[in-house]
Amino acid sequence: MIQIFVIFIGKTYLLPIMKYLSALLICMFFVQESYAQFPKEKYEKAAYYLTNNLEKEVFHLEVKPNWVEKGSKFWHVAQTAEGKRFFLTEVQDAKTTPLFDHRRMADLLSEQSGEDVDPADLPFDRIRWYEGKKIGFTWRNRDWIYDLEEGNLSFEQSDRKQNVQGLSPDGQWRAFQKDHNLYVENLITGEQRQLSVAGKQGFEYASGYGWSDLVKGEGGTRPERFYVSWSPDSKKILTNVVDLRLAEKMYLLDFSQDDKFRPDLYGYYRASPGDSTVVQLTPVIFDVENKTEKLLNSLKRPHFMSVNLRWQEDSQHLRGIYLERGFKKSHFLEVSLDGAVRDLFTDEQETFVNRDVLFHQFQNGDFIISSEKSGWNHLYHYNSTGRLIRQLTNGEFVIHKISGVDEKNQLVFFEASGKEKGSNPYFNHLYSVKLDGTGVKLLTPENAFHEIDLAPDFKSFLDNYSRPDAPTVSVLRSAKDGSIIREVSRADVSNLLNRGYKFPDSFTATAKDGITELYGLYFVPSDFDPGKKYPVIDYTYTGPHTAVTPKTFKSALFNHPQQMAELGFVVVMVDGLGTGGRGKVFQNHSYRNLGDGTTDHVLAIKQLAENTTFIDLEKVGIYGHSAGGYDAARAMLLHSDFYKVGVSSAADHDHRMEKAWWPEMFMGYPIEEYYHEQSNVTNAHKLKGKLLIAHGAMDENVNPSASYKFAEELIKAGKDFDFFIWPSRDHNFGRPYGDYFTKKRWDYFIEHLMGEEPIRNYQPEALR
Repeated sequence: MIQIFVIFIGKTYLLPIMKYLSALLICMFFVQESYAQFPKEKYEKAAYYLTNNLEKEVFHLEVKPNWVEKGSKFWHVAQTAEGKRFFLTEVQDAKTTPLFDHRRMADLLSEQSGEDVDPADLPFDRIRWYEGKKIGFTWRNRDWIYDLEEGNLSFEQSDRKQNVQGLSPDGQWRAFQKDHNLYVENLITGEQRQLSVAGKQGFEYASGYGWSDLVKGEGGTRPERFYVSWSPDSKKILTNVVDLRLAEKMYLLDFSQDDKFRPDLYGYYRASPGDSTVVQLTPVIFDVENKTEKLLNSLKRPHFMSVNLRWQEDSQHLRGIYLERGFKKSHFLEVSLDGAVRDLFTDEQETFVNRDVLFHQFQNGDFIISSEKSGWNHLYHYNSTGRLIRQLTNGEFVIHKISGVDEKNQLVFFEASGKEKGSNPYFNHLYSVKLDGTGVKLLTPENAFHEIDLAPDFKSFLDNYSRPDAPTVSVLRSAKDGSIIREVSRADVSNLLNRGYKFPDSFTATAKDGITELYGLYFVPSDFDPGKKYPVIDYTYTGPHTAVTPKTFKSALFNHPQQMAELGFVVVMVDGLGTGGRGKVFQNHSYRNLGDGTTDHVLAIKQLAENTTFIDLEKVGIYGHSAGGYDAARAMLLHSDFYKVGVSSAADHDHRMEKAWWPEMFMGYPIEEYYHEQSNVTNAHKLKGKLLIAHGAMDENVNPSASYKFAEELIKAGKDFDFFIWPSRDHNFGRPYGDYFTKKRWDYFIEHLMGEEPIRNYQPEALR
């Protein structure tokens, strides 16, 4: 508050003073208008859309079937107006009913446990099925049995034992690790055999490497990672030798311990792009009876490259997918006990191969495998020796999943997008095709995204279909022709609609190549006024392995954008060139070019503004997390005149400091000039707008070192920016369920993009 004291000396001064006071009051009015206090009500409206709140606001959101009795029935759990409920669906009778009396169950649990149990929120989510007569569940360290016919409940102390670690299929042997070597114990005679002798610290048998294995202190030991795979005949063992001797660590400092005044040092083995000083894994086969060892040195690889060898039924061979470093080649290999390796299938690309290979093996050794060698992800059928039988699918569409293979009826069920003309190319549908490559059949015709769960008997499937603007419908369908057997449930969004919820709107735009049509969504507040101009926020993640713009009702709702929109923004999401899901040519735009992912976002937002009346192109912000955090900061540097405000969290600001697999796959291997040119650190001097950099100090996924390095370069360049470190947090913060950083991100856009004053030191109740 400003106080003005005036002493009138004479009448001649009255008029000038009054003019001065009038001018001062006018200035005070405009200052007050420029820094208006942001209303608490809008925080609460935004907090309503946090995931944890929404889970109890939308009823029958989806059906996740748990198939029982060979696929003739399934049970599922749903949030209803009466609370959490268990349901049973019988396929043949085409009916869905409550699985049991929830009030009676709660009363019985209360009576026998001495605790108050709410029938609207029973204290278990998983059940064990006993052939339709009884169900079981575990609670308070007791195994409970409920008789569905009699309505009786009983319990016993839970003596449920974990599977014995390292137990052979016949139960005779137990494998274990001792002093970094592999041993086995005969559980009948008690005899112990040492199978390896070369093991020592840093060269460790029967082990693996955990992605987040933190080692406390410089001389600390890493968490135990025991791994063995027994052959079906219980005579051989596949395991690894983990070689840590030349591997280098990355480091973290934990300042968050209440009782300590010095930070704890943590290290973990993590390779950066191009590193040779990495953890190496070598598969090894042991013959238990003969105590022989065969190292598969030809399959030695860095820990971030996979080889998922699996025993075959004959116990004489192993098979698995092997990726070469650089991700330009993948192989399906067969390995014999003598170490001989046969390549049954090779896939090769000039850029990168698909890391997530679709695969199914038949009992006779034939197999189906996916490849993008045609430019589209399709299925190929090979015989057991690796000879191509036929290409099963073909066309300009992308197969995402093998849902099941009915060997008896010679049918393959697969999920794909882009096949239906006139439909959103990202919408997922289920199809079947005969093994002779004929008779491709669409089983889910609705113009929506279909999430599929096929029954074990291949006779039916559960289909949850929706769009961002159309709530989920859950139907049971025939696997023969896709006909609907019954509608199981339909999402009830009346609570949202009563609050004025507006479904996101879809739009299209032309990409930077001037040809390709892009697909996006924009979200508006529930009190949206099309006659107003709104600041725009771009929510970004241009990771090439995925397409993040929501395709389903749930993914649109249980996400950041509506929360942000309720604050008074229009929030935009779009999948630009270089992202996944639309074929190899589309995706290859990001190869060696991750830094240009947001150029399509700029074009899309500008085109959206041309076709609407409410977009304020003078107030555009951007935010993202992880790879999206890199995007957000990169956009502030590359498009510095377009984006005025950015929030970059948990970002890999320089791919040379990132975990190796991601950049080596998408930026190329070996390391070339692209890394330097597209580094946020290298380009820090280009910053113009307001930027908040955030990172968890204990982030072992994306080490905070790149954020520190980026900040240092911004300081050297004399740039103003904001920096937030959460001392105790890893990579997981600022997510849709909400936390401390959620409001900090909200406030940054409220203050710097909207021009209003956030409420300081205030957290909405849902964020506490």
